[in-house]
Amino acid sequence: MAPKARVMYDFAAEPGNNELTVNEGEIITITNPDVGGGWLEGRNMKGERGLVPTDYVEILPSDGKDQFSCGNSVADQAFLDSLSASTTQASSSAASSNHQVGSGNDPWSAWSASKSGNWESSEGWGAKPDGAGAQRNTNTPDNWDTAFGHPQAYQGPATGDDDDWDEDWDGPKSSSYFKDSESADAGGVQRGNSRASASSMKIPLNKFPGFAKPGTEQYLLAKQLAKPKEKIPIIVGDYGPMWVYPTSTFDCVVADPRKGSKMYGLKSYIEYQLTPTNTNRSVNHRYKHFDWLYERLLVKFGSAIPIPSLPDKQVTGRFEEEFIKMRMERLQAWMTRMCRHPVISESEVFQQFLNFRDEKEWKTGKRKAEKDELAGVMIFSTMEPEAPDLDLVEIEQKCEAVGKFTKAMDDGVKELLTVGQEHWKRCTGPLPKEYQKIGKALQSLATVFSSSGYQGETDLNDAITEAGKTYEEIASLVAEQPKKDLHFLMECNHEYKGFLGCFPDIIGTHKGAIEKVKEGDKLVATSKITPQDKQNMVKRVSTMSYALQAEMNHFHSNRIYDYNSVIRLYLEQQVQFYETIAEKLRQALSRFPVM
Repeated sequence: MAPKARVMYDFAAEPGNNELTVNEGEIITITNPDVGGGWLEGRNMKGERGLVPTDYVEILPSDGKDQFSCGNSVADQAFLDSLSASTTQASSSAASSNHQVGSGNDPWSAWSASKSGNWESSEGWGAKPDGAGAQRNTNTPDNWDTAFGHPQAYQGPATGDDDDWDEDWDGPKSSSYFKDSESADAGGVQRGNSRASASSMKIPLNKFPGFAKPGTEQYLLAKQLAKPKEKIPIIVGDYGPMWVYPTSTFDCVVADPRKGSKMYGLKSYIEYQLTPTNTNRSVNHRYKHFDWLYERLLVKFGSAIPIPSLPDKQVTGRFEEEFIKMRMERLQAWMTRMCRHPVISESEVFQQFLNFRDEKEWKTGKRKAEKDELAGVMIFSTMEPEAPDLDLVEIEQKCEAVGKFTKAMDDGVKELLTVGQEHWKRCTGPLPKEYQKIGKALQSLATVFSSSGYQGETDLNDAITEAGKTYEEIASLVAEQPKKDLHFLMECNHEYKGFLGCFPDIIGTHKGAIEKVKEGDKLVATSKITPQDKQNMVKRVSTMSYALQAEMNHFHSNRIYDYNSVIRLYLEQQVQFYETIAEKLRQALSRFPVM
């Protein structure tokens, strides 16, 4: 007997894409549970068949009765099967801790209640859920009040055979559909569930050598660190520790989105052309390739460098022109960020992503990246500060300073996003309508005056009519203006919200290392470690501190440049906007006769 499934969320089929429209609560029969790429084939009560996202349904017990049991969706079952018992236990512990501390959607909440964290406020800075529905998206690129959750809300790879990747040089590594969403301060696309730590990611961390041991002990207590082939130098510049920047920089142009298909035309996708400016040789990548790159960068560098998440994948409307344009714009911004980072841009996995020459080279590089042992906290073993070791007091002070600044900056970014959202709504809603009302009222008044039959008021009536039309033109200008200035300011803030959402994990890693070093004397006294081990721990936590300072100097230099550029652009466009309005009003004024 074919298995049944209950639909958890509404799903609207994309025309011509062999999909099946289903509604929440509907019971469907599963005719093919694993079509691939996060889809299954189902049949509704009317006998209609088509593809449905696996994350949108939950499998019913074999007797067909819906018991609303937890965690029995296709994707959840596959995920649970892939996790080891230790990882599952760690995830449960983390979730329980988050529940006790506060909102699980707030990456700062754990530190707000932590004894070692001196946060100014315990108020959650992540957006709280506000009527989060099942529909994943909005198709309007400039609609700032769509749902936008935790800025680093990557859901992780769903289970899938490597053969699926070989099918078209990629595969269903990433779960594309999200069950929960948050209503943002001001969002453009939807994000999934928040993820406050690596233990809560839907990634089987035991797959990744860098995360094989919990905490920082793997790095701090290693008897001897292997000499890695890759080295990340840290030098002391005019503003303190800094990464070494390459002699020549490059960007990557994301362009030419094209629709492709697989599974004999059953499924469609969008492929983008990427052209590094230093080679001018193009490669093509689908969204899931970007997703894979994000996962690899997060696993490898996420303990030391903030890796903001990608714009999320969506199910319906994903081939519409406006959505494709919006996604390409955000993928472009993400790639530019990665290209601007001296460590990320020079990393082997990033270079391979941009420069592979054929399918074989792509597969080889992909598998090599997934077996990289220098990931997680072990990335610090590749870093070599050209400076004396720091004492523990200074290390702790530096860490606290970073935590306070990034938390305060997040509050500022959140406030600007909230104000920007309100202004966007006003400029595209009530304000243009007010100008239109003024314009129509003036024209109505001119019509009334014209009915008087008095011969000497024609010029006045014409002038009033033109003034009314001017206000209608102003209404259109007001409605269109946010796309010319506020859009870019909001996008910049969203990018930095993504960066800031990474810092609680980074700071948590550093605080954990500091606490381990503080326990060093006790461990020496009980003969659990040697004095030399304790000395090595201090040296290694000093390396971590230099890395944090180097990253913050990179962050600050980019922040200053970005906000100077985007606010200048905003003000320039505002000046031009008001000058245009002033000129139109002058022209309207000039039509009135001088008495």
